[in-house]
Amino acid sequence: MLIRSFTTTQATLSRAKEYILPVYARPDFVLSHGKGSYVWDTEGRKYLDFSAGIAVNALGHSDEGVTKVLAQQSQQLLHTSNVYHNEWAAKLAELLVTLTQKEGGLGYPAEKSPTDGATPGAKVFFSNSGTEANEGALKIARKVGKDRWAANAAGRSWDSKDCTKTRIACFESSFHGRSMGALSVTSSAKYQLPFAPLLPGIDVGKVNDFDGLSSLIGEDTCAVIVEPIQGEGGINSAQTEWLAALRQRCDQVGAVLIFDEIQCGLYRTGTLWAHSPLPVECHPDIVTMAKPLANGYPIGSVLLRDSVASTMTAGTHGTTFGGSPIACAVGYHVLSRLSDRPFVAQIAETSAYLSGRLSQLPTWFPDILQPTIRGRGLILGLAFKDEKDPGRLVSLARERGVFVLTAGRDAVRLVPSLNVGKTEVDLAVDVIESCLGEMQ
Repeated sequence: MLIRSFTTTQATLSRAKEYILPVYARPDFVLSHGKGSYVWDTEGRKYLDFSAGIAVNALGHSDEGVTKVLAQQSQQLLHTSNVYHNEWAAKLAELLVTLTQKEGGLGYPAEKSPTDGATPGAKVFFSNSGTEANEGALKIARKVGKDRWAANAAGRSWDSKDCTKTRIACFESSFHGRSMGALSVTSSAKYQLPFAPLLPGIDVGKVNDFDGLSSLIGEDTCAVIVEPIQGEGGINSAQTEWLAALRQRCDQVGAVLIFDEIQCGLYRTGTLWAHSPLPVECHPDIVTMAKPLANGYPIGSVLLRDSVASTMTAGTHGTTFGGSPIACAVGYHVLSRLSDRPFVAQIAETSAYLSGRLSQLPTWFPDILQPTIRGRGLILGLAFKDEKDPGRLVSLARERGVFVLTAGRDAVRLVPSLNVGKTEVDLAVDVIESCLGEMQ
């Protein structure tokens, strides 16, 4: 049996080398199945997946509820295109909007007041991935910029070649995707240089740099895109006061503010959005999401205020596969479970336990680790003093049966499934501790 499994592994690796574009640096084993927070390879080795498919598998692997919805919907309606309505797209869009109105975000306060008055509306656009969600958000913001430029002086038309309100601001250590538009605002030479020249009119600032906002964002800026907590860039959190200053500067010049919550949103921080508990003075005009929304089935989404959505009319944007019946049926199921109050309470309890255990590590390994644990909820980062060490720890942990990820130049990222238990937390931290001990 072991010989047969080894043969299967080698055959798969050979086949992949022969036929798959070699853009991924992967370890030499083949995953075969998973359950909960664990996966197994074709040779029977068991691993604790503390990366959740890069913050995707919110309900873990082989979730029975998800597989049931997939089976049922696949027997009814898989795909229709957006030439026609389907019931699940409307239901999921409604759930995204009403949850945001209830729990906070996009201008809706987390704490409601009796004097708040009528609730403004919001709209949703479905895509297939986070990259596509960000592309859609940038397109919408560009169109809003043209509208606002035209409205700013008599005799102007939005389609004039003289329109200058087209620039886009982003930030260092960001990651917004790999398609040309999203890549253009992903300010990392590692990702950008092989594909230059990228989109013109991109300005790059620094997160939490108050003094640079006025020069970064000007009258010609149509959009600003930022991650409230940078995932790929190193688990770097934007300060509340800086987000408020960013929002204020966008309002001053009429720029659309986009929060990319593809990795930090949908309860990963313990709240619906990473910005949900923040004052409305920090909130964006648009939120993009993807990763956990359908627990691994491809889906992305753009959530936007009505005041911004009003610029979009039939034919201004579209997708063949986005918002399909099956993707939205799964998304509705997943989001309904993630938003259940006992589930949210479990995230808070587990994340507090994980943070408590991780906080001990810098005191035990002060020569290796920076003193502060980054992030919050279940998007956390261990920061290292030597930039060579994150990759080394990831390899050592994998050898010991635990999957974690690097983030940026100096961090290891912990983004487990949102239903992870304390037993898994203990195993992951014990393994990380043993790896750090070997690295001393």
